[in-house]
Amino acid sequence: MTVASAKKMTFEEFLQFDDGTDTSYELENGELIVMPFESELNRRIATFLLIYFSKLGIPYYRLSMKTEIAVNSRMVGVRVPDLVVFSEDLAMVMQVATRSLILMDMPPPLLVVEVVSPNQESRDYRYKRSEYAARGIAEYWIVDPIAQKVTVLEWVEGFYDERVHQGESVIVSSIFANLQLTAAEVLQG
Repeated sequence: MTVASAKKMTFEEFLQFDDGTDTSYELENGELIVMPFESELNRRIATFLLIYFSKLGIPYYRLSMKTEIAVNSRMVGVRVPDLVVFSEDLAMVMQVATRSLILMDMPPPLLVVEVVSPNQESRDYRYKRSEYAARGIAEYWIVDPIAQKVTVLEWVEGFYDERVHQGESVIVSSIFANLQLTAAEVLQG
C-alpha cells in the first residue's frame, strides 16, 4: 500500500521520517510504501536461511534481517529485504553505522533474499531485480512460497542470470560453493 502524499519524498526526508508507529516502509520513486506484516511462513523461511548460513560458517555480524538498502530507480529509494549477507568490507563499515542502512557509497551486500508476500510479486520479480543489479549485489534470491520456487539471480556484467529451483532441486550459488540446500527445504519454513 502506498501512502498518499501531495509531493514526492526525498531520500533525506525518508531518513528523518517518523510517523510514531512501528510501521515499516520502503521508499519507491519518492513514495512511501507500507510493508505488509510478515506471514508466519515468510518469517520462518527467513529465519531458517539465517540459521543455515550461520551453520555454513558465515559469522553472525555478516548476517542481517530487515537491513535497509538504498537503491537507485528514478530517485534514490530504500528497500528492506528479508535477509542480507554482508561482505567482510561491508560488515566493517556497518559496525559503526547509526542505522541499519546500506548507503549508495557503501560496498554492496553479497546476497539479498526476498521472501515473496501475496500481491508483492511484481515488486520482487521486476523492480527489485533491476535495483539490486544496479547496486552490483552478487546474488539475489527470490523465495516464492506461493509459486513454490526459489529463483537465484547471479550478477554477471551488470545484469542477473537466472536459475529457478523447485522441489528437490539443489540450489546452486556462485558465492556459497558448499551450499547443499534444496528448494523444498527452504520453502518448508
